[in-house]
Amino acid sequence: MTDFTRDSTNDVHHAGVQAEREKAVTAREVVLEKQPVELYKVLKFEAMVHSGGMAKHVIEAGEVLVNGEVETRKRRKMVAGDSIAFNGECIRLVAKAD
Repeated sequence: MTDFTRDSTNDVHHAGVQAEREKAVTAREVVLEKQPVELYKVLKFEAMVHSGGMAKHVIEAGEVLVNGEVETRKRRKMVAGDSIAFNGECIRLVAKAD
């Protein structure tokens, strides 16, 4: 089975990422103690992956969406209001209430 599909314009789409974009997912909220925080750390600390190394790998592979777009920067600075989708799970970052 291939991980890629072609649409009518012959553009190549990663099947997993396309499926993530098309799903209506309810996001769980994650409260940020401090901002900004690097993307790979959010994946790791929220147990979306087993390790920081795995987080970096899936980000580089284009398997993570930030605010609905593929993100490949492991150290992207995440702030309240951002959303992250990976492997059928979606989280929305919120600021800690004072």
